Amino acid sequence: MTKNNLELAGYRVLVTHAHPDDETLFTGGTIAGLSGRGAQVTVATATLGEEGEVIGDKYQHLVADEADQLGGFRIGELDAAVGHLGARSVLLGGPGQFRDSGMAGSAAHANPRALVNRVPEAAQLIAQLIDELRPDAVLTYGSDGGYGHPDHIAVHQATHQALKQAGWAVPRVWWAIYERELTLGALETLRPPEGWQLPSAEYLENFTNAGADLKVRLTPAAYQAKRRAMAAHATQIWLGDGTVTETNPEPAWVQAANPAEVPTGYALSNRLLMPLPRTESYQLAQGPSPLGEGIRGLLGELDS
Repeated sequence: MTKNNLELAGYRVLVTHAHPDDETLFTGGTIAGLSGRGAQVTVATATLGEEGEVIGDKYQHLVADEADQLGGFRIGELDAAVGHLGARSVLLGGPGQFRDSGMAGSAAHANPRALVNRVPEAAQLIAQLIDELRPDAVLTYGSDGGYGHPDHIAVHQATHQALKQAGWAVPRVWWAIYERELTLGALETLRPPEGWQLPSAEYLENFTNAGADLKVRLTPAAYQAKRRAMAAHATQIWLGDGTVTETNPEPAWVQAANPAEVPTGYALSNRLLMPLPRTESYQLAQGPSPLGEGIRGLLGELDS
């Protein structure tokens, strides 16, 4: 990404996530906006997402129940996506240190290598990153993990344990959310392509959180960087803007009634339409109240 305005040069941000693609879905536009203004952004990903499903036919046999090679493949997707966002990618503890925990009750959840069974170890590694980077802000999930995924909750727990263990006191901590009112309103402006469906009320209730302390309006450049990063996660994300890839050569077109605010949408392997608005939302977990919306509000007093 070309950096035209370096007002945030010298500022450091740590972003902690559970799986490859979470960094883009939850925080991609914010990361791109920060890095585009000169901030040093480090994305720490805890697992390789080995338990994920796969979009498209080409790489279906990589899944955990067959070749169990999906995690290694997703490293390449993550590197490409984080590159589009202008950030640095770190795999917590090194590639494969923690395994995707799957959902509660699954065999993956009971695996001794699963992240959910090693939260204190993950916390120590995040604390080391905090002391190494000395970030001005940390972005992570809230206590529900955004939508209840065990690995998201584990990353929340590990990050907050790390904040207590680290010698460096992080000035601000933000929880990335899909803000409910924004998401529902945006979804009303979209029509799914053939083969996709609208999510149920129950799905949206679980996937979203009410109330945001900060809404980051994405610049056109940051929004396009997020779209490119989403396209890089081709085994996991199906963009509704006609994007095709070697992984998924089947185009899908979402009809948008208000493209100025919500140009398109996307789906995961479930083919449930979700909006891709020009805004990302956060709840304040730690630090003084935001000064205003946008990147300056995210980092607080830039001249303090």
